[in-house]
Amino acid sequence: MAVASGSAASCAAFKSGLRCNPSVFHPPLRISFRPRMAAGLGGVRCSVGSDDLAKEELRASSVSALELLKTSAANRYTKESSSIVVIGLNFHTAPVEVREKLAIPEADWPQAIIELCALNHIEEAAVLSTCNRMEIYVVALSQHRGVKEVTEWMSKTSGVSVSELCQHRFTLYNEDATQHLFEVSSGLDSLVLGEGQILAQVRQVVKTGQGVPGFDRKISGLFKHAITVGKRVRTETNIAAGSVSVSSAAVELALLKLAESSYATVRPLVIGAGKMGKLVIKHLVAKGSTKIVVVNRSEERVAAIRKELKDVEIIYKPFSEMLPCTAEADVVFTCTASENLLFLKEHVEALPPARQEIGGLRFFIDISVPRNVSPCVSDLETVRVYNVDDLKEVVAANKEDRRQKAMEAQGIIAEELKQFKSWKDSLETVPTIKKLRAYAERIRASELEKCLSKMGDAISKKQKAALYDLSMGIVNKLLHGPIQHLRCDESENRSLNETLENMHALNRIFDLETDKSLLEEKIRAKVKQSQA
Repeated sequence: MAVASGSAASCAAFKSGLRCNPSVFHPPLRISFRPRMAAGLGGVRCSVGSDDLAKEELRASSVSALELLKTSAANRYTKESSSIVVIGLNFHTAPVEVREKLAIPEADWPQAIIELCALNHIEEAAVLSTCNRMEIYVVALSQHRGVKEVTEWMSKTSGVSVSELCQHRFTLYNEDATQHLFEVSSGLDSLVLGEGQILAQVRQVVKTGQGVPGFDRKISGLFKHAITVGKRVRTETNIAAGSVSVSSAAVELALLKLAESSYATVRPLVIGAGKMGKLVIKHLVAKGSTKIVVVNRSEERVAAIRKELKDVEIIYKPFSEMLPCTAEADVVFTCTASENLLFLKEHVEALPPARQEIGGLRFFIDISVPRNVSPCVSDLETVRVYNVDDLKEVVAANKEDRRQKAMEAQGIIAEELKQFKSWKDSLETVPTIKKLRAYAERIRASELEKCLSKMGDAISKKQKAALYDLSMGIVNKLLHGPIQHLRCDESENRSLNETLENMHALNRIFDLETDKSLLEEKIRAKVKQSQA
């Protein structure tokens, strides 16, 4: 298993069986690239071999930083292949008060991808930020340095110290990272086992990432495959049958605390008419509510919900009337994307007392991340505040019923992991194909140039074009066979191992050195970009 960062306790809560070690950041390697000076060079003496010494010193001084890096202790980094890594926090490892500081609004995901890919050892990236998790998926050129850079970026953008992040952070690598995302998209890692909203959120990652530099082949392929897995699990198992969501669990929790059998006599107020708000309204109706007040920035969404739920009285109110509406409500559901608190202690304290018919208490069910209700509001004796972490009380009963279905889902995930690994491994041949083409093109261009120079000016443009076409045709026909044996085509009866063996053979025969040289080129390009 991959190494997970953070405290052992939080890791154990995150995944059973996951081996945990306290996260240790490797200090950045510092290499001083200075010419080596011979002892006593304060006064250089002329003697036999001094020319050789001078040449040696000149050669040493001209060695590039990259060449020294190859022969240094840092060589272990350049010999690494790129890795898929997930660095994140979720409801297993971090409380909502920590998660809300790291939450990234969907509109900011593209910018976050661009910033992450500007880091020296990050090649591709994606962000999955929901009410229950904030996870960053990357293709890292170096595992250790990549995790360090991403953690520092998370600290910088959130204001949470690196030491605090390490207490709650988890990290998974390659197959473990892939399995984790597949479980997330299938609803197996959700607070509400089998809930369907997370699959829509994974889809949104792909939709938002389209065309963003850094949301490239591996990460895009990973998330697209996760969508396929999520759909297959829900189709082939009954894990979603009777499934509750975060929104329905919020409605159930309020009913439980109100000690009521239905919402027929309860006066609910819903703040926000987005996806979560709409689900809350639907579940309120399913539980007997016939009149719901909805506060939203605009009336369009509320009107659309009203049109869908024709037998229910849904009243729209603007945000300017939020507090007067709260004064008349028994239970308030907050589910907005606001990054600022909507309810402060002084706001709620100034409200009239709650109705005695429901026990004289007013309930706030805050399922927003970041939270919409200040934690200080819970200090008031006549108020009860619950957030997403409190929903565990409701979903615990449903969890046991779905454990068997979850085991069936794990079988599907295991199959899909093999398929994804085969696809990802097949990408290893792409650099070899490119290098082989470039190698052949260099020879073709050089030999064509020699031929044309021997023929002199007597040759016409038409003849030159014919010679060019001839050289291209010869190269393409010669390369066709080897390249076909490097492709993982479903129509070919060729195993992945055979394809990789072909790749390694071509690398040796033509001295292509794709793995190390390609990684070095990427790191060098990253360093140049950061220095520009």
